[in-house]
Amino acid sequence: MKVAIVGATGLVGSVMRRVLEERNFPVTTFIPVASPRSVGKEIEFNNQKYTITGMEDAIEMKPDIAIFSAGGSTSREWAPKFAAAGTTVIDNSSAWRMDADKKLVVPEINASLLTTEDKIIANPNCSTIQMVLALLPIHRDYGIERLVISTYQSVTGTGVAAVKQLEDERKGITGEKVYPHPIDKNCLPHGGSFEANGYTSEEMKLVNETRKILGDPSINITATVVRVPVIGGHSEAVNIETRQAFELKDIIKGLEATPGIIVEDDPINNIYPMPLNAHERDEVFVGRIRRDISRPNALDMWIVSDNLRKGAATNAVQIAEYLVEHSLVGQHTVQSR
Repeated sequence: MKVAIVGATGLVGSVMRRVLEERNFPVTTFIPVASPRSVGKEIEFNNQKYTITGMEDAIEMKPDIAIFSAGGSTSREWAPKFAAAGTTVIDNSSAWRMDADKKLVVPEINASLLTTEDKIIANPNCSTIQMVLALLPIHRDYGIERLVISTYQSVTGTGVAAVKQLEDERKGITGEKVYPHPIDKNCLPHGGSFEANGYTSEEMKLVNETRKILGDPSINITATVVRVPVIGGHSEAVNIETRQAFELKDIIKGLEATPGIIVEDDPINNIYPMPLNAHERDEVFVGRIRRDISRPNALDMWIVSDNLRKGAATNAVQIAEYLVEHSLVGQHTVQSR
């Protein structure tokens, strides 16, 4: 099993390497790929040193799987070239998510849609992944009519430079800024770029990706994305209006039975999800589950997850695990390529 990570030296790429190691993914040949300035340098994986290669050389090595975390423009240029060589690409950028011909996959929800013909598979946005996993049992059992989402997103979602900006500000150091304002001791209602409708690109990802993953374009969704001075993960306050009546205890039972979900909902004893506790974890944590007192058939939830793990690296590796488990990649598929 030849596995390439494109963007292996980046923040998410580094976590991808660690997740592959932790989950004992069956890598026989590891191919780290990065920008030209990193080619030739060494990187460690499973206690071995590997030399970073460039795109063309990586394609020539014909990896079975290439996990991309190198930005949308890189993915749009290179993912089709890897796919044409027979590699199955799992892409973490926004490049292919809303492409009608590409699957947008959270394995616990819709991995069963994947076939050997899917050579470019989209990994959803980090804030979408954790939310739809928590929404899955609710939509399945009661149908979702409307979502009102407010996110509190970690600076890690913006990358290494954002983390450094936060750390510099806390130390009183003047350095490079990736946000238009200070982030320490501040909240920025600004995720991504602003669009013509007044929403940001991050907010519209929540709208469009949720509908695609849950397979229901009729869900009414509005979102506000806020960047906060936090490292450990993304938090979301989600108001859910269902199409059918529900009992709150049944909602909680459905969440508890969902793989990948941990319910932390004992507010009297100060137990509820927090990014501090979600950091370096693969699960999605759900709490503050309560009926909305202002509307019938509505409830509120607080959803937290490490955006670099389940929100990016872990979800991508879980897709790869599904492909291997169901014989959708590997030597057994060579003849069909």
